[in-house]
Amino acid sequence: MITRTDIQKLATLARIHIDEAEMDTLAGEIDSILAYVDQLKHASANAPEKNDYLRNVFREDDAPHESAIFTEKLLEAAPDKDGQYFKVKKILN
Repeated sequence: MITRTDIQKLATLARIHIDEAEMDTLAGEIDSILAYVDQLKHASANAPEKNDYLRNVFREDDAPHESAIFTEKLLEAAPDKDGQYFKVKKILN
């Protein structure tokens, strides 16, 4: 439990002025915050370990197609091209 003395020390360290009327309100609020943090600490400590997030999501490339097999077909669909390259509008200076 946090005391009024603790709150005054914290206020001094934070260089803020706290009225006497605010001391009791802050003591209750700080106690509830610390209790919640303690609950979170215990909740994360009791969580089961799961390693299924460490898996390879990429498929194996068993039979890749030969290089440049689709180049001509793609270039035919391009609105503007220069040899084997797509021509696009310049966006950077």
